[in-house]
Amino acid sequence: MAGGQERILRRRIKSVESTKKITRAMELIAASRIVKAQARVHAAQPYAEGITDVVRNLQGAGGGSNSALLTPRAEMHKVADIIIAADRGLCGGYNSTVIRAAEHDMRDQERAGRENAIVTVGRKAEGYFRFRDFPIDAAYSGFSDSPTYEDARQVASAVVSRFEAGELDRVQLVYTRFISAGRQEVVVEPLLPLEPSEAVDASTDAPSEPSSDYEFEPNPEAILETLLPRYTESRIYAALLNAAASEHAARQRAMKAATDNAEDLILTYRRRMNRARQDSITTEIMEIVGGAEALSQGADAHDDVQAAEYYDKTA
Repeated sequence: MAGGQERILRRRIKSVESTKKITRAMELIAASRIVKAQARVHAAQPYAEGITDVVRNLQGAGGGSNSALLTPRAEMHKVADIIIAADRGLCGGYNSTVIRAAEHDMRDQERAGRENAIVTVGRKAEGYFRFRDFPIDAAYSGFSDSPTYEDARQVASAVVSRFEAGELDRVQLVYTRFISAGRQEVVVEPLLPLEPSEAVDASTDAPSEPSSDYEFEPNPEAILETLLPRYTESRIYAALLNAAASEHAARQRAMKAATDNAEDLILTYRRRMNRARQDSITTEIMEIVGGAEALSQGADAHDDVQAAEYYDKTA
């Protein structure tokens, strides 16, 4: 019985060791990708800050008064959420926290008497809402871990034209903001209508200072008409980059935890296997001693019988 348990534990140890190798490799891959993703986040900040300053100055110069992207709606009837999650799992609670934040916001909108529109980025978010029969207006996937500006342009195309047409009254981004490798936070921030006067630097959470006066050629209205869609795309691109860096950080932590748990499980199994081996050895020793004792007692009894027969013959 003990020998059979030992074989079972040996197979389990081998299986856990194989799993440990996979989780360790995924941990190292995620750790190496965090550096690149973080560099992309920092590299995109100057462009986002620059276009924000230009839009703010254009608005200050009187532009944008007739722009649908800058005009708040008197009443809001339909709110769209762009939910940015991952294409894959194995990243701890990264996807679930984003989805929970989106669901919480949608319940708040419903209580306020507003309809919800959903645009998902990442297979996990799409699969979650489709399984629960939520109507999804648009779904994008395949680039959550390494997004490009073209991907951001595609996502923006799903909401900008509808907002300008009046189908949507508000558009929000739901994503995980990357602060450091050890800290990320889920945020729900407005995207449309744009409020450049309140735009902040995502890295410092501080409003940018107004710059000096500009001379615009052509007029601010014409510049804004071209610039505002790009401003929206840059905001979405920054959110995609933050989400990608956060995904790698979450996966690195999850795989490290899995590797540590595998090591603890292997240690537990080895202790149980050693205990089973000791029980097996003890049982075998006891059987040998018991057999030897039985043989010894049998030999003594045989000698006693022979001695009795001898004495009977000589008497």
